[in-house]
Amino acid sequence: QVQLVESGGGYVQAGGSLRLSCAASGGTFSMYAMGWFRQAPGKERQFVGYINWGTGSTYFPDSVKGRFTISRDNAKNTAYLQMNSLKPEDTAAYYCAAALIGRTTVLPRTAKEYDCWGQGTQVTVSS
Repeated sequence: QVQLVESGGGYVQAGGSLRLSCAASGGTFSMYAMGWFRQAPGKERQFVGYINWGTGSTYFPDSVKGRFTISRDNAKNTAYLQMNSLKPEDTAAYYCAAALIGRTTVLPRTAKEYDCWGQGTQVTVSS
């Protein structure tokens, strides 16, 4: 089973930037993709992007496209979510998640396609 630990959340003004990290351990050879989700109070968990662990290809929904990027460092088994031009509506708890080989679709965009989750890190964007 893959264990995930996020870090890097915090408080930032609108227009600012933050970088979140997600360190993976234990069974990383079985990872197909690393995804990022967010959840604001009273709202459903929302997909914000993913990176294919093998190829490095990424995908983002329109809500964050052009502002968020994801990269990975295979040597450190760590993925990074770089968030630029942050808006107050980006305020949420952010979670990284691992989709495992053979247990997901080609482009996993829903929470049910991910097996392992981090504990979450809070991002607060003030106006």
